[in-house]
Amino acid sequence: MNLIRSKASFLIMCLALVAVCAIAAPAQSGRRQPKAPSVAPVPTPTPEATPEPAKQEKRSELAFIIASERYSGLESYPLSYYDAVMAGCSGRLRSASSATVDVSQNDISRGDAIKKAKAETTTYVVLVKLKLDEMTARSYDDLEVEFTLFAPETGKVVTFGTAYQNVNQAGPISTGPRTRGANGPMYREQFLKRAGEDVAQRILKALHLDNVPVVH
Repeated sequence: MNLIRSKASFLIMCLALVAVCAIAAPAQSGRRQPKAPSVAPVPTPTPEATPEPAKQEKRSELAFIIASERYSGLESYPLSYYDAVMAGCSGRLRSASSATVDVSQNDISRGDAIKKAKAETTTYVVLVKLKLDEMTARSYDDLEVEFTLFAPETGKVVTFGTAYQNVNQAGPISTGPRTRGANGPMYREQFLKRAGEDVAQRILKALHLDNVPVVH
């Protein structure tokens, strides 16, 4: 009798366990599963722009060296007068062409200028010299500027001439010495500077580069 009760109790416990599992299963299946945390997308690195190489300006092959013969004569003149002539000449050459212009501060003789020109390949040598005509000159107001242009490699003379202190000078044609009236070294230097511009203008004409007018 006890055995029958034991079996009955065990059977009831099994049925109860099956019923509990049957009820729990739908509950577990209906439970919402938690979502996995979203992962932020990894940004694609933007390639840096490659900087363009800086463009180098092409340097003109044409060049000039302006020098002066200061101490070859018996009489010497203020160095500022030579500086004024070379400043006018170099400024004019630069403004009228793409040429490179160097101004020498050393005294150069004609022979040295020829040697220097022969040693160059594309650089012309301009030699200037102040001169005072002893027959007609009365003061430094009558100073004249003699110039010679030497060709590179050969050292041959391309052009030469004389420029005067004349405020009315125009282009490559020189007039006579300027009219007297204004005195003083500083004032005279301005006229010598213009004489240097006249030298440059005639050089440009000889090289067929005289398409820019002189501006005083």
